[in-house]
This record gives sequence, C-alpha cells and structure tokens, in this order.
Amino acid sequence: RFAHTTVRSSVVNSGSKAQSIGFNVQIPKRAFISNFTMNVNGITFMGSVKEKTVARNLYAQARARGKAAGIVRANSQDLETFKTEVHVPPGSNIEFELHYQEMMHRKLGFYEHTLFLQPGRLVPNFQVDVYIYEPKGIANVHTPNTLGDQFVFSSFCHQAHVVFKPTLQQQKKCENCTNTAIDGVFTIKYDVNRDSNAGELQVSDGHFVQFFAPSNLSPLPKNIVFVIDVSGSMWGVKMKQTVEAMQAILDDLSIDDHFSIIDFNHNVRCWSEDLVPGSSLQVADAKKYIQSIKPNGGTNINEALMRAVQMLVKASNQGLIDPRSVSMIILVSDGDPTVGEIKLSTIQKNVKRVMREEFSLFSLGIGFDVDYDFLERIAMENRGIAQRIYANHDAAEQLRTFYSQVSAPLLRRITIQFPEDSVSDVTQNRFDKYFSGSELVVAGKVLPSDSDTLTSFTTASAALLDITMETEADTTELDQELAKQQHSFTGFARQMWAYLTIKQLISERALAPTAVKKRKITQRIMALAVEHQFVTPLTALLVESEDARERLLADSPKDPKHGCCSGAQQKASDVPHSIFTRVFFFFSLLQGITSSAVLPSVDNDPHFIIHLPTSNMDVCFNIDSKPGDILNLVSDAGTGLVVNGRLISSKQPHKGKLSTYFGAISVYYEPDGISVTVHTGGIAMSDGANSHSFTWGATAEVTQDGVRISIVKNSHVTVTVNNHTQVMVLLHRVWKKHPVNVDFLGIYIPSSNQYSPLVHGLIGQFSREPEVSVHDVRPGVDPMKNEATMEVKGNRLQVTRGLQKDYRSDAKRGSAVSCWFVHNSGKGFIDGHYSQYIVPSLHSFLHAP
Repeated sequence: RFAHTTVRSSVVNSGSKAQSIGFNVQIPKRAFISNFTMNVNGITFMGSVKEKTVARNLYAQARARGKAAGIVRANSQDLETFKTEVHVPPGSNIEFELHYQEMMHRKLGFYEHTLFLQPGRLVPNFQVDVYIYEPKGIANVHTPNTLGDQFVFSSFCHQAHVVFKPTLQQQKKCENCTNTAIDGVFTIKYDVNRDSNAGELQVSDGHFVQFFAPSNLSPLPKNIVFVIDVSGSMWGVKMKQTVEAMQAILDDLSIDDHFSIIDFNHNVRCWSEDLVPGSSLQVADAKKYIQSIKPNGGTNINEALMRAVQMLVKASNQGLIDPRSVSMIILVSDGDPTVGEIKLSTIQKNVKRVMREEFSLFSLGIGFDVDYDFLERIAMENRGIAQRIYANHDAAEQLRTFYSQVSAPLLRRITIQFPEDSVSDVTQNRFDKYFSGSELVVAGKVLPSDSDTLTSFTTASAALLDITMETEADTTELDQELAKQQHSFTGFARQMWAYLTIKQLISERALAPTAVKKRKITQRIMALAVEHQFVTPLTALLVESEDARERLLADSPKDPKHGCCSGAQQKASDVPHSIFTRVFFFFSLLQGITSSAVLPSVDNDPHFIIHLPTSNMDVCFNIDSKPGDILNLVSDAGTGLVVNGRLISSKQPHKGKLSTYFGAISVYYEPDGISVTVHTGGIAMSDGANSHSFTWGATAEVTQDGVRISIVKNSHVTVTVNNHTQVMVLLHRVWKKHPVNVDFLGIYIPSSNQYSPLVHGLIGQFSREPEVSVHDVRPGVDPMKNEATMEVKGNRLQVTRGLQKDYRSDAKRGSAVSCWFVHNSGKGFIDGHYSQYIVPSLHSFLHAP
C-alpha cells in the first residue's frame, strides 16, 4: 500500500541538427519525488534531496556561472508535471529516470494507483509494469479499459502483475497514422484480504505499520448542516453543478439522519432553523429549496459557520440527536469572505472557539479564487478535511464522490495503542471518525526487544456498543518473505513511516500558534525529508553532474493562491493563471537555450520588478497608493517623454484592503504633441487637434510623426517613440461579474530604451543602475523565503526573497521571476518617498525627488 514508481525514458537525437529533447511526467500531488537522474552523452546527473536553502545556494552558485536551469512552479487538478528539456547536438543519447513514492489511500473500498501515459509520439519500446505484493493476499484487482486491450494480467494469492505493452501498430490512432493513441489514465484499483476487523499489523526493517479498515458494522446516524455559498461568484456552472450534486446527496439521507441547509451571501438564510429527520418529505422540500437559489451578493463565511455550529449545539443540548451519532458541517464555497468578518485568522479563531469536540468541519473549495490554505486549516483544526473541487463539467461528480467518502460513518473515537516499551515515534493514533470504505493507518519504530511479536490494541465506539480489538504480528516473518520477492519494496515500512510523519508535521506546521513552534516543526520536517530523500515544500532536489559543475533544481510546488512576499497578493485573471501545473527545468547544455530578458515592469497590485543587468539581479517592490492617484513611471525632460499610470481599485476590499491596479497608462511625447492613452476599454491616440480611438478587438498598427502604436488583439499594445524607446502595455481581463476583481493593465519597459541624463521616475531612475550588494542571506521567519541585507544608495535594507510574475509570454498564468523584495513601498531603493512620484495629470512631467 506504499507505491514506489520509476519512470524511465531513453531518447536519441537522430536528426541532423541540434534540438531540445524533453522529458515530461505527470505525478499525483500526494506523491513525493525521491530522485531524478539524467545521462547526456555519458555525462551523468545525480539527484540528492537537501534543505531548500542549501540547495538554492548551491544552485545559485551554478547559475552565476551560467551552468543552471530556471524554475517555474504551479498546480493543476490532482497532478504536478515534472518537465525537463535538454538542448543537444545530433547523435546525442539521453536517458532520464524519475522516482517518486506515495501512500495508497483507501477510498470507497479500493486502493487506486494511477499513471498518466502521455508519450506524445509513437514509442518503439513502450512498456508499463505494475507489481503488487500483499502479505495477506489480494482480494480483487480491476484494470483499466481506457487504453485498449493490450494488457497482460497475472494474479496469484499474494501478488499481481499488470503489463501494458502495445506494439507500434497498436499505438497508432489509425492504421496509417503517425501520431499516438496513447493519451490517457492508467488506473489500477485493488483491495486486500482482511482476516478480522482488528486490522493488519506489518513489521519490517525496524518499523511497523498498522492498517485498520473494519467492515460489516452498522452505520452511525449522522447530523449534517450543509453550508452553501450562494454569492455572485457562484453564478453559472458552479451553482448548477452544486445544485445537481445536492439533489443526489439529499437522496442518500436516511430517516435516522438529521440535516439542515444554510445558504449565504452577504446575508445568511436557513432552510430550517432546526435539524430535521431525513424523511422523504423533508428531502423533497429541501431539494425544491436548493433549486430556487439565485446567486448574488457578497460572501459572509463567518456568520454562516457560526449559525451552523449554533444549530448543532442547540440540537445536542435539547437531546434531539442520538448521543452515538456523528455531527458534521459541510462547507461549500468558491471565494474569500467579503462581508462581515473578513480577516481569515479571526474567522478561524471564532470557529475553533465555538466548535465542540464531537463536531467536524469539512471544507470544499470550488475553483481557484478560494483561499484553499484557509479552508484546509479551518477543517484540520476542527477534525475534518478539505478538498478542492475543480469548476468544470464534472464538479457535481466531484462533490458527490467526496460526500460518498463521509456518508457512512462506522466508528467514533478510535484509538490504536501499543505497549509503551515496544514502539516509539508513533504517528497519529487517535482518530475522531472512521468512514466505511476508508482506512486508518498508524506507523512507528519498533524498539529492540526479546519478544518476536508486536501487539496492538484498538478501542472505538460503534453504533450499539464500545468495542476493543487486538492484533499481533511476527517481527521477523515479513522481512523474510519480502527478501524472496523479486519486485517487493523492502524499505516500505520505513518510508511509509517517514511519509506519514512528514505529512502530519506539515499539517501541524500550518496550525502552529507561534513562530518558535513553527521553526521547531520546520527543522523536524527538513531533517526527515533529507534523511528519507523526499522533495517536500521545505526541501529541494539538487541534480548535479559528476563534477558538480552543472546543476538543476527541483522544488515542491505550492498552492497557487499566494503572493511572493509580505503584503503581495496575486489577483486572478479570467482563467486563474495557476490552473495548470508546470514544474519546468530548462537546462542549458552545450549550446544551451537562451531565455528572454526580464524587463523593468509594473503589473498586478501594482508590483514593480526592476532588472539590474550589471548586478545580474532583479529587485521588486509594491506601491501602496490610493485609487485615482497618478504615478509617474518615466519622466525625461531631455527627450520630452513622459509615461504615467492612473490607479483604480478592486470592487470590494480583500482582507480589509482595497487592492489597486493600473486602469490607464499614458505615453506623452511632447516634441510632437502626441499622446497615447491606453485603458481597459481601448486605446486613444491624439495630437492635440485630432484623436483616433481603437478597440482591443482588432490587431492594428498606426504611425503618426515619430510615434507608432502596434495593437495585438485582446492582448497588448506596444508604443514606440523615434524607434529607440518602447513601452508595452498588457491587458488583463477578468470575468465581468466577478465580485472583487476588475480589468487592469500591466506595463513593461525595456532596459535598452535610450533616455537623456535627465530621466527620472519610478522606473526611469534605474536607467542609471545603482550599485547594489546583497549579503547576509539567511532563513526568514518563513523558512521558504530567505531574508538578506541589501546595501543601495547609502541605505541598508532588509529584503525578502520571493517570486513575482512576468505576464508577457503567458498573459493568464505568467512566468515566475525570482527577486529581492523591498518592503515599505520601495523605501530606500527608490529615490525619496513614493508619494513624491504622484503627479496631477496623465501628461504631467515629474519634479524629481
């Protein structure tokens, strides 16, 4: 039940020219990458997991020599994509090998192992082998039919082997096709034999794993309050899919269950103020109520959850529910709070304060606008789990599947214990609930002992009585059996213990009440991850050539809804830029691959990125100004050029603050009296006497005197002055009915622009690159973000390492730019105070600070 997956690929550049050879593997999010090796023309690159700070410093050294790769990280539905490209000459041989490990989670009665087969071309030797070994025996195995019938399947009592080996002809989409038909999911579902409800105890390599999955028990009655977000952002497919799912979920309720429905936007409404039995009459009435919901308004999560808890407390105090029943709240939401209490930490504290120990909260976040970290924290802290629901055509099925996993509670208050002198470092062994078709897993280390057996004791509350169960295992027998198996994973117990421990520590870290506690947990995670070679959010995989001169770096992806630095917030575009996972490694070997330069830019909220070519460094800062303010970006009295931007605000506050963006950008060239004003509704060009307007809906190019504008349909406009100065303005569109976000503009100005010595402005001043030194690099309060001291313009600044977005090549998702973040609106890095760059009109020149 612990899978070790190896993906190998051998490629030959048989062409007559150098070309990029790629290796692209999708892996489950719950998996940890454990190694990656690459051999290019006899040069071997070996991977090793290190603390993230150590790995990044080594990587930075290689990058400074031009011997390293770039990184972009993001997330997708249930996957991460590992992708590397190597630029090699003709005749080159390249071999890739990726290893990752994961624990199989039992859901709805099955373990599921999924491989994503997308070779992208016909492969002469394509083969998949899956080996399963279970000491107690395999009860059943289901193989897929989505990829055709080219399978060889063999199964014995304790092991199974599935082979998928299509010939070249079988891989073809049609008889004469040259493209592959293999583009799908290879899924194997299986379950194991169980001797008794007491569970299965396995001991191997000085570690133990206890699997507990009883069946044939009567379900416990359940009390459910469904809390459904019906704010304006739920309009359309999200609400339609939620209503469809609720119809099926309500049909699943029995007469022994009690339920109610709370729907909320800026107001909170209860279908019933009290819990009611799940009778056919009540269910029918609830279904009608759900169908009548019309999404609109804001999001008041705090009051909705308070009302749900009050409903459960009232029913419990009045003795209206079975004392052996299970009480839960299921929250379905697609966005952050915008009404009432909007501070997430306060909402979290409020819910924790009123929730009783016997209640659980399950959080379902629809889409990517929702702060999934918040939903996960609030669920974990209240004995539940969170799950992201992807807002696509099968969202209703995702909701129904989640509900199916929690719809049949069989046990409460489960404790799995061992004699104190027999084990140590035990993972979580107390569980609030056990649901039918799932499994509870406990692991730990086995202490040296004269005994050759290990015993576990399990206690739990069932529907009618409290139960106690006992099971034992021989401490040497399993290792002897594994040694006989050709394809067994002999270190599984040790790695599973580390996997479980790290996952639980990551959860504890998210809930740590103090910085000291968080640091201690962080140190434990990093030590375990390095020892067991897991790429986690706090470690990285450094891949080095044998002489350690060439390096690649692989980080674990983070959840997309995060800014780079303190105070930074990434706003979503119409399709959130982090919907598709990519972990890119572009490794330049031999001739290499050149990457585009980073331009001084302003985008999003508004985030400035200043590229310093001489220092080979990117520095970023935010400007925290007011809506309506006009900021000067470039002011060059010597050439008569000025570039200004007017700020607009989001529709509603986010976390107590109105976000600001550029809503209009003006480029004014005084010698010809020509101005170009770009706003989200269109582009205007004027010479003072005549004005021409253009929409974003068509590609066009217009030249007047020394000024040329080039419009790319619904994308960007480039303003060129006298062929030596360029300004690119990028359009960001969002959903028109989005309750918070608005359309906005980003601006990119090349460092190669030619100005006079008089140039200034928030961006213009850096045409004269200041001397910048960064030293004393150290772990920050957040270990994932280094801090350092920057010396610039006679100032010593405390800066933070982070990521900002460059949206030129990908307007929806953007590409990551690693930079040193200067706090307090760039104070000390820019000349003077940011307020000195506020000008009275879009054509105003700056009086330099």
